[in-house]
Amino acid sequence: MATTSDISRGAFIRLNGELGVVMEYEHVTPNKTRAMYHVKLRNIRTGKIIEHRYRSGETVDIERVETKELQYIYKEGNALVCMDNETYEQTMINDDLVGDTMRFVKEGMNITIGFDANESPVFAEAPTFVELQITYTEPGLKGDTATNTLKPATLETGAEIRVPLFVNNEEMIKVDTRTGEYVERVKK
Repeated sequence: MATTSDISRGAFIRLNGELGVVMEYEHVTPNKTRAMYHVKLRNIRTGKIIEHRYRSGETVDIERVETKELQYIYKEGNALVCMDNETYEQTMINDDLVGDTMRFVKEGMNITIGFDANESPVFAEAPTFVELQITYTEPGLKGDTATNTLKPATLETGAEIRVPLFVNNEEMIKVDTRTGEYVERVKK
């Protein structure tokens, strides 16, 4: 069993049955009390930040998680079928693991999937930035680039985001999947 001295940034810890990744940790020795570790975790499933204190020397349930880049092939019900590009082995994961960022993922894109010691997927992350084509947006007027006004646009994955007025149909744009915001036009 691991102890608090084994905690490091990026380590996966199981706390109250939930898996979290260590964002920050600090070793603190207050006056006249035992040393402690202040740990800030991000829950893998919900994304919430959890702060927890461990006494120095306390046992910690550190999980070994292996991450792989798998190619998203297609969706089957509530499952995503992904393929390992080296072994061509297919894996089905629950679409809840990807969360809201799934609306920006199209077939053929690589997603990062974390597997625990039992080879079952525990988390999945879409790429931070994706390049997608706009399928429909209202036409912008010439000279509408002076203000920071936005208009709705539908992407090739079906997701709707807000883009600047100068962006037109059939253009490729870069989107931040974490926030769902327009980043820039992609030059060909």
